[in-house]
Amino acid sequence: MNTTVEHADFFKTLTEKSEHGSLRGNYEGADERYVVRQNWAQYTPAQHALWRQLYRRQASLLPGRACDAFIESLARLDASDGIPDFTRTTDALYKATGWELVAVPGLIPDLTFFEHLAARRFPVTVWLREPEEFDYIAEPDVFHDFFGHVPLLLNPVFADYLQEYGRGGMKALKLDALKYIARLYWYTVEFGLIQTHQGLRAYGAGMLSSGGEIEYCLTSPKPRRVMLDAERTMRTLYKIDSYQETYFVIRDFEHLFSTTEPDFAPLYEVLKTEEALPADTLLPDEKNLPPN
Repeated sequence: MNTTVEHADFFKTLTEKSEHGSLRGNYEGADERYVVRQNWAQYTPAQHALWRQLYRRQASLLPGRACDAFIESLARLDASDGIPDFTRTTDALYKATGWELVAVPGLIPDLTFFEHLAARRFPVTVWLREPEEFDYIAEPDVFHDFFGHVPLLLNPVFADYLQEYGRGGMKALKLDALKYIARLYWYTVEFGLIQTHQGLRAYGAGMLSSGGEIEYCLTSPKPRRVMLDAERTMRTLYKIDSYQETYFVIRDFEHLFSTTEPDFAPLYEVLKTEEALPADTLLPDEKNLPPN
């Protein structure tokens, strides 16, 4: 059965799973920021081989589906031969945009996640999925985090957006507005589309690391595709265990940054008076962009 997220938002998964003792990852060696050592030398030949399989599959799907900025940045990371060493990647990121990677055991608390982003630190899970999870995994692993998220940290505008998102998330927690900022993250960083001269392209990590949704989001006639608007996006529920029913589209990364740059505090007060929109909503005045 598909699950629509409403009261339990994406970032609350950590708390829910911790209560049931089902979180993957070893948290014993984590510091107060949930940072651990990557221990790159402990990855096995079989794990590196699985990474190469995942990488080849996803890289083959990128042309004509992923935005050019992602494809170009992924090539710069040179991560096709095996699970990347975060230290080496950090050197390249820091020189380009001032970001660094921090190794974490898995999902981390909301505030800690936002604090890392606000300090231009991107948390990357250290464990890799099992072979039988090749096509689907319930929690983000190192492949999703690295392949899906890290390349666009080389893009200056997107890198700045993610830092501002972290700062905004810290503020949202104080204003009891986590569910709104979580929806924004879901529909941009994880499942965002961008307009290009060649048609719609994916920039969201959830699609870029998926074997199926990267095609579905662009060509299926079923989902809605509407232009990004902050209030509309933060009102919209989302699915956590199926392909999305709505995708929000940006004109370019500057559009993403400008749309989310204003202080959201007044908007949160408005949103608290409005009903959430089902994931498959198309409002009367909205244009549903056609598939590619």
